[in-house]
Amino acid sequence: MYFDAKSKYEVGAPSVSKVLREHDVALDYQVVPLMAKDSLEMTDADREEIKAAVSGAVEHHIVITHGTDTMAQTAMALADVTDKTIVLTGALAPAIFKDSDATFNLGCAVAAAQMAPRGIYIAMNGRVFKHDAVRKDVENNRFVEI
Repeated sequence: MYFDAKSKYEVGAPSVSKVLREHDVALDYQVVPLMAKDSLEMTDADREEIKAAVSGAVEHHIVITHGTDTMAQTAMALADVTDKTIVLTGALAPAIFKDSDATFNLGCAVAAAQMAPRGIYIAMNGRVFKHDAVRKDVENNRFVEI
C-alpha cells in the first residue's frame, strides 16, 4: 500500500507480494522491503541504501517499487550499477484504489526486468524508459521521454 505526502496519506505495508500472489506469477522472486517512506521525503542517504542493496544482491534482474515523485532521481542515483537490469516502477494512483495503475505497471516492470539488457529503467504508463531519458509530467500525470 502506498500513499503520498501530497495527498496527506500514509505509507503502508507493501502490496507487491499480494499482487504477485493474486496474479499467480510463475517466477522465483523475493520481496525485500527497504524503507517505508514517501518518495518526496527520500534523501541521498536513502538512495545510497537502495544502491547498496541492489549492488549487493546476487540477483541480476531487480524490480524496485518507488513513489513516482522522485523515481527518476533514484534511477539516476543507480546509474553506475552496470551489471544488473534494474527496473523502477510505481503507481500514479495507490494500489488500494480500484482504478490504480499499480498492477499494470508492476507487470510491465517484471517483464522489462526479464527482457531488457543490463541497465536502469523506469516502467510506467505502458512504456519502459531509460533512466536518463524520462521525467514525470506532473501536469498530465504520466511519465514522458526527454
